[in-house]
Amino acid sequence: MVLNLNRKKSLKEMTKRHFVSHTNPNSKIAEQFRTIRTNIQFSSIDRKHKTLMITSPSTGEGKTTSAINLAISMSQQGDRVLLVDANLRKPILHTSFNLKDSYGLTDVLMGRTSLEDAIFQTQIGRLEVLTSGLIPPNPTELIGSKAMSYFIKDSKEEYDVILFDSPPVLETTDTKLLAGQCDGVVLVLNSGKSDREKAAEANRLLNLVRAKVLGVILNERE
Repeated sequence: MVLNLNRKKSLKEMTKRHFVSHTNPNSKIAEQFRTIRTNIQFSSIDRKHKTLMITSPSTGEGKTTSAINLAISMSQQGDRVLLVDANLRKPILHTSFNLKDSYGLTDVLMGRTSLEDAIFQTQIGRLEVLTSGLIPPNPTELIGSKAMSYFIKDSKEEYDVILFDSPPVLETTDTKLLAGQCDGVVLVLNSGKSDREKAAEANRLLNLVRAKVLGVILNERE
């Protein structure tokens, strides 16, 4: 899977880039996300990939933008999609949607609120968003907890697809713990920034936890 995204510097253009599948559905980039969506759907004949983790080797490679547009693309075909910010250390998803991050995934996992009360409805198809919530002192323990397993199980009963925007593979243990619980993983690489050795190491670490890497999104490719 290859995606070509051009980096924009202004906030206005960045917002357009984050939501290009919604704001410009006839664009080449939006079409590429539809192709990625189709590739994921046909990557397994026997079972549907309901839980997907979007990650990258390092920061700044475009994984959040990819997660947002893939979620939009999936919701456009009628799926009920939950996009979750699983980066409990440096959450960013809420800024893209201009949401407050006063409660979210951490609050659900700790039993302080229900999933129904924590999610944000969007005006994009059937897409709903769960921000990370307040940054906890023990993110690794939360991601690897039984509460997280229950959260995934319960979400799969309510949604057609759950997309996790996770931290970079090489920077935290959290990502590897989550990868082992998801049906599939999509690795995002930046053609101008990604180091081959780091990309290979990220793939190796994902394989160690028996994560199913479905493919790679290569953005900012000339």
